[in-house]
Amino acid sequence: MSTDQAPWWIPADGSAPLYSASAGPRRGGAKSGLLSGNISFRLALLMALIAAVVGSVVARGSLAFSGNGSIVSSHSTVERAPDSIAGIAARVSPSVVSINVSGASGSDTGSGFFIRKDGYILTNNHVIENALNGGSVTVALANGKNYPAKIIGRDSAYDLSVLKIEIVDAPALQLGDSDQIAVGDGVIAIGSPLGLAGTVTSGIISAKNRPVTSGNAKGESSFINALQTDAAINPGNSGGPLVDLTGAVIGVNSAIASLGSNFSGQAGSIGLGFAIPINQAKRTAEALIKTGKSTYPIIGLSLDRTFTGIGAKVANTPTAVLAGGPAQKAGIKAGDLITAIDGNPVANADEAIVAIRSHQVGDSVKVTYQRNGSTHIATMVLIAAAK
Repeated sequence: MSTDQAPWWIPADGSAPLYSASAGPRRGGAKSGLLSGNISFRLALLMALIAAVVGSVVARGSLAFSGNGSIVSSHSTVERAPDSIAGIAARVSPSVVSINVSGASGSDTGSGFFIRKDGYILTNNHVIENALNGGSVTVALANGKNYPAKIIGRDSAYDLSVLKIEIVDAPALQLGDSDQIAVGDGVIAIGSPLGLAGTVTSGIISAKNRPVTSGNAKGESSFINALQTDAAINPGNSGGPLVDLTGAVIGVNSAIASLGSNFSGQAGSIGLGFAIPINQAKRTAEALIKTGKSTYPIIGLSLDRTFTGIGAKVANTPTAVLAGGPAQKAGIKAGDLITAIDGNPVANADEAIVAIRSHQVGDSVKVTYQRNGSTHIATMVLIAAAK
């Protein structure tokens, strides 16, 4: 057979095909060569198909063919960077605890986290309220061990409390700087929503300085100058940490918005969660550990929370302005309307209270108020609330 008449699968030099179907000698002429080439072509096609299948499967990283043609498993090693969500969760989760509370008025669950190696735990006040009158608090660690906990102190004004268990090597978390957090920064929430310990969710900081009010008829309301996040937070997350992408705590998860009229409903996450800034929580925790109690700043006013206009109205009662307090010294009177604090507008009484409590005792604030259509600005030094 001449090379210009040979089938396309025969090499141009007329030599034997690349894949030979016969293990023995060829038998006679062009017919024998054609048969051999035809079989070789089929084998080549079959091998090409097998190679394609192998390549496709191996590319998916799930299966591969062994040398004898059988299918075997293929396992890939996934490397996770320390600053990935998985890496941060692995570092932070051992420091987060589940809290179980029982008392005369019922049981409750929540979360908390170690702030000191000697067993001090920070959580929300509303998590442990049911244990205040002869109840008990039990802390479950990430390793499955359970410890009875002692309530060291609590502050209902900021919805914070400190517990302690008998342990000397607790994995305390690093506390960050909530003043430096920016809207859009990534965050991770860890806790025990609905009793599901070790749950990790992620999101961003959606807003800062959100005035959030929580509390119930059992005691004083809490006023929080909160960080807002879209990380999923549900009942049971309360008291758990909100950490930044270095693993440092920048907030204490405390409240969620519901589709009802307030924040006390037991709705699931709708992407509106709120956390107490860690700078405030740290100050409160240090005071509770040191003395068993803490306080909050005031200017010495009672506000009319039934007022429906814009601003915070000073109650029109004889005792609305504390005698000798900062507001009285600055000239504020009953019936005045506060419209801004430190230049930031306030829409209602709750916003005014949150703005004041975001400061520390001894800080100076500028209060803008109206009286008889005239606007005034007064500077006053905050004092500690009597307890």
